[in-house]
Amino acid sequence: MGQHLLVDTSVAKRVVEFASLTRDDVVLEIGPGNGVLTGLLAERAGKVIAIEKDRKFISALSGMAGNVEVIVADAIKYPFPAFTKVVSNLPYVISSPITFKLLECDFSLGILMYQKEFADRMQALVNSADYSRLSVEVFRRAECKVLMGVSPAAFAPQPRVRSAIIELRPRPCPFDIKDGALFSAITRALFSHRRKSVRNALLSEEKALDVYGIAVDNAGELLKRKAETLSPEEIERLAELLHPGI
Repeated sequence: MGQHLLVDTSVAKRVVEFASLTRDDVVLEIGPGNGVLTGLLAERAGKVIAIEKDRKFISALSGMAGNVEVIVADAIKYPFPAFTKVVSNLPYVISSPITFKLLECDFSLGILMYQKEFADRMQALVNSADYSRLSVEVFRRAECKVLMGVSPAAFAPQPRVRSAIIELRPRPCPFDIKDGALFSAITRALFSHRRKSVRNALLSEEKALDVYGIAVDNAGELLKRKAETLSPEEIERLAELLHPGI
């Protein structure tokens, strides 16, 4: 199911150290697999909520400490219970939907393992090759930094790429957003057509965005640029110009 199980206990211990857990913490773990990380989390946290879709791991996980709650479910679809921190070696195939889902949640800290390429996109800056919708939405909601790289040898089966441990700290948006749903919709539209001009990208999504016959007078030079050149603040400015009533 796309999981590369963490088998290097030294890496698992570093992940737990980065999380700075106390008995007051309720930790969400997504895709615990064989439980190498789960057991270490249970030693320090008050409670661990482990969501695992693959039933072949359930018997091993069910034998964990009493403060481990195992939920057999698809983490993309399952409503997350309340938690204070999320610590996970995420299945790479669900990195994107799970990250966007986590960004909507209320928690204090995330220590998450990703493919290095995905981690680079999370913290990419405007005008860089890795800058994307993901970069914009992460910047809008959290501080993000790479804590350490991880070799393929730390996993079984070994992935063909390097991995990275990311620290995600939710915080208020550093600029004013008048309509969060509109901001996200415009960001999605822009990066779905990133090779087009902003004007043509938005017109490709005009029905969804209600931007019929975009007025050049309103948005001016912004419409002539490409998505990868717009900072998050400029995307919000674009939203306000296109929908002045928000």
